[in-house]
Amino acid sequence: MKEELIDVLDENGIKTGEILPRSVVHKQGLWHRIIVVAIVNEKNEILMQQRSNNKDKNPGKWDISVTGHLSAGQDSLTAATREISEEVSVSLGYSVEVKDFRFMFSYRKEEQVSNDHYDRQYYDFFILRQKGLSADNIRFQASEVQAIKFVNISELNEMREQGVLVPRDECYDELANYLFRM
Repeated sequence: MKEELIDVLDENGIKTGEILPRSVVHKQGLWHRIIVVAIVNEKNEILMQQRSNNKDKNPGKWDISVTGHLSAGQDSLTAATREISEEVSVSLGYSVEVKDFRFMFSYRKEEQVSNDHYDRQYYDFFILRQKGLSADNIRFQASEVQAIKFVNISELNEMREQGVLVPRDECYDELANYLFRM
């Protein structure tokens, strides 16, 4: 499988014009962009995914519905729709359109994952409200995800306290504020 190419960003989140393989970007600790999407159903429950135990970062931890890197040349909304189609699919002809996404905010974060993996990432966080979703009608990519479930905000907060979530406090806080206002 060919490795994903990623746009390198400067410290202000602007594309530098350099495009490198994902592994090189992480090894050199170069800035790049990630999307995070919380899928919320009509009951105000959030779709959570448990990362595969084979993942090199946060194996087995629970995470927000969909996350992923922007491929070179992509914008955040295009990457979000691509990641949803790659990681999560719903039976009965489910499709997502760019207009369905609600942009919440962007933030940046740096983290040393291992000796040769350094994350310097800009995150674009979106909420996608969708009706008629349940864990029973969602299929997920087994190489990426080992389980899924819908949780309400109280259950999400319990998971935060238990330390079983991928650390994305900025997103969880904004999601709680958003759902509280609904």
